[in-house]
Amino acid sequence: MAKEYRTIRNDVALPYQWALGRTWTRFFDGLKEERILGTKCDRCGKVYVPARSFCPVCFTDLMEWVDVKPRGRLVSWTVVNTSYHGQVKEPPYIVALIRLDGADCDFHHFIDGFNITDAGERKRKLRAGAKVKAVWSPSKNADIRDIAWFAPV
Repeated sequence: MAKEYRTIRNDVALPYQWALGRTWTRFFDGLKEERILGTKCDRCGKVYVPARSFCPVCFTDLMEWVDVKPRGRLVSWTVVNTSYHGQVKEPPYIVALIRLDGADCDFHHFIDGFNITDAGERKRKLRAGAKVKAVWSPSKNADIRDIAWFAPV
């Protein structure tokens, strides 16, 4: 005799706190001062933003801190139109990969500062290599939202 299997829907919320450690604490404290800090590998010279405690290429501890410009170039982006549980922003919004000037990796953040619902305007402003700059939040909390978004230049 075959067994009958059923499923039921259950939404689970898992509130949590996580320890930032020295590296992330210093990175977020920099944002509160409107500074974007990266860590630089003394072996390969790569600069990582957000800051990291070790180089993923050389596996050496990263001890040197550097300021990175609050501007860069757009690598890729997408429009988020769908709502889901736990979103920090109401759709529609744009998330992007940004290569900050002076960094050797991509930074993930919001793009805004224009009518993002206008497909023509998005096409004009958002292309690979387009320049963007950080727009700082008026209130600072030493977290990633101290940068409100990046705007096309």
